[in-house]
Amino acid sequence: MDLLKKYGDIIKKESDENPARARNLIRAGLTLKNFAEKHIGTKGLPAPYETLFMTTVDSVLNALGKPEKSVWSNIFGPFEIFQCFGLQGVSVEALATFLAGFGIEDYFIDCAEAEGIAPTLCSYHKNFMGGVYSGVLPTPAYAVTTTTVCDGNLSSFRLASMMRDVGLTVLDIPHEWSPEGEKYLAGQLREMTSELERLTERQLDINAFRETIHRENESKKYFRIFLEATKEICYPNTLTLNQCMLFATHLNIGTQETLDFFRALADDVKNYGPYTGSRIMWIHLQPFYDEVLKGIFNLSYENNIQVFDFNMDYMNEMDEEHPYEAVARKMIESRYNGDFSRKEEFIGGLMDEYRPDGAIHYCHWGCKQSSGGVMQIKKVAADRGIPLLILDGDAVDRRNSHEGQIRTRTEAFIEMLENRRRS
Repeated sequence: MDLLKKYGDIIKKESDENPARARNLIRAGLTLKNFAEKHIGTKGLPAPYETLFMTTVDSVLNALGKPEKSVWSNIFGPFEIFQCFGLQGVSVEALATFLAGFGIEDYFIDCAEAEGIAPTLCSYHKNFMGGVYSGVLPTPAYAVTTTTVCDGNLSSFRLASMMRDVGLTVLDIPHEWSPEGEKYLAGQLREMTSELERLTERQLDINAFRETIHRENESKKYFRIFLEATKEICYPNTLTLNQCMLFATHLNIGTQETLDFFRALADDVKNYGPYTGSRIMWIHLQPFYDEVLKGIFNLSYENNIQVFDFNMDYMNEMDEEHPYEAVARKMIESRYNGDFSRKEEFIGGLMDEYRPDGAIHYCHWGCKQSSGGVMQIKKVAADRGIPLLILDGDAVDRRNSHEGQIRTRTEAFIEMLENRRRS
């Protein structure tokens, strides 16, 4: 950790003096991490997850090293379309997470607030905007955001695109599915495609689009096989890898690499045994850096994170013959779009299906929907007799993490689950 802190301090110093050099230091650090994972690995980490981590890092490296072939988006963006143009879609949440991975989020968050960004804004967005203000994050080819879930997206994307003179599409997502709503959103996706065609000087290959949707369907088929197995089988993971899964389920969904990953995941889970400890359902974001939580959950067989809701927000099969309409329906029917009651129903359904021993809801700093809806989720869990731990913290900014409180409450929760299991 001391070495990481020293490296982070160098990056912060260079961010002041030479943002391009700071960016190169970030890329060098990610490249080294990938090299170590490939040639040394992490003891106890399942092989498919090693591949997932390296693919995730490569995606961010591509976005930082070849920004002219990247698109800023949020995790609910139409990444299938970006792929058809050879563009790497990268979410602002992912960029913020990787900056935090170097322990340098404080520099960028302070930078954003010094420029007038509200302290109450989500830390992911402040971290991202600090990267934009400082010049450390390179200018992408295009930007796309949606009206789904987060009200910070619109302000952040509009400001960032204006500062960098980047084209922006804001996709207005209807709250409920209807034939008219699907047609409305599919029309927006076609307009966005026309912008990308103009930008890249290439036409979208509709057959390639259909093949992307086919690979997405195949990926979800293998993901469902894996999830079904984990109802009985304990498959070790980490907080970091649960976040990396968002690349497989969202940012890189539809690629051949993602299909290969899910196929390997469905096969590898057979090599593991039944649960010997508590099965945990994690709701909302995970503070991957938190040493207390890492010690409890990372590669643990006693406290296994069985379900992470964000990775399962849309599991339906998609219409390969009508790809625009398929992506539109997916975006509208995401369990995180529309009224909060949809999330309540979704979380309740996951609890009914997977029957976890306990659940943890992490209320992330600046995220109004997670904090505002937590009592409804508490009722959903109580109705099913599932203990729920509510943690307040910051999934990005270490300065807002109350380690002592998190340790005390989480350890007490885990002990309670163990006592319930024994009795």
